[in-house]
Amino acid sequence: MSATKPDLEGLDGLAREPFSRRGFVMTGLMTGFTLATTVVQGQTITTDSAGIEAGEVQIPTADGMMPGYRAMPSGAGPFPIVLVIEEIFGVHEYIKDICRRLAKAGYCAVAPELYARLGDLSKMTDVQVIIRDVISKAPDAQMLSDLDDAAKWAAASSKGDAAKLGVTGFCRGGRNTWLYAAHNPAVKAAVAWYGPLGGNRSDIQPKTAADLVGELKAPVLGLYGAADTGIPVADVEKQRDAAKAAGKTVEVMIYPDTPHGFHADYRPSYRKQQAEDGWARMLAWFKSHGVA
Repeated sequence: MSATKPDLEGLDGLAREPFSRRGFVMTGLMTGFTLATTVVQGQTITTDSAGIEAGEVQIPTADGMMPGYRAMPSGAGPFPIVLVIEEIFGVHEYIKDICRRLAKAGYCAVAPELYARLGDLSKMTDVQVIIRDVISKAPDAQMLSDLDDAAKWAAASSKGDAAKLGVTGFCRGGRNTWLYAAHNPAVKAAVAWYGPLGGNRSDIQPKTAADLVGELKAPVLGLYGAADTGIPVADVEKQRDAAKAAGKTVEVMIYPDTPHGFHADYRPSYRKQQAEDGWARMLAWFKSHGVA
């Protein structure tokens, strides 16, 4: 990846620089799981750190240090980089464990806390308040810039291979995965887990994932549930067809009778078979498109 950041102006309407320079509300990550949803402790997956290096990190940005989590194999490297984009709940134990799983598969996985400037997600318990006070106030341009910084840091400080960059995200992070695949030409492959394709637009979030399908710069695999009440199957199929019409490489897997959040092993929505199948498809997608 070039030392020069991808041009934010390339996504019409997304560049809103200079960003509002605010302090980081969260200077460290939360411990355990989010308080904002039901946690099913008996089914949660815990990946150990044998053979890998894993822990909280500080990622430099233009306006301060952004907390994040990094896991990578032990050894000299360099290792292919996968950016892991959180749900709306922050980089909690589920997201940390995903990084460790990716490290076990040979990747340098980095999950930046993209909402650290806006609120302390470790103390927030109401999903609607999180959406109103944090998610809706997070500029897309800032999110894209922070992901650029995380990728740059991984290459410079974490034995990451900048020439092998992938990205994956869950729920809101799935939506942001689509946006990042349309933003950074260095991305080799992207995997979006049940990422919303439509939604409201605003001055700071002016484009939906559907709006940007023709601007994708990397192959995208979309993993969706047919019983997701917030993302109609017709919208997923429309995204796939629009990408094909634009000459983009996009595949979607729609799991029958499967709800939103089917990979979230800490929540009641978890579906083991679909989650494991999606994970295998993700690793194969990264491998076939030059991330592995």
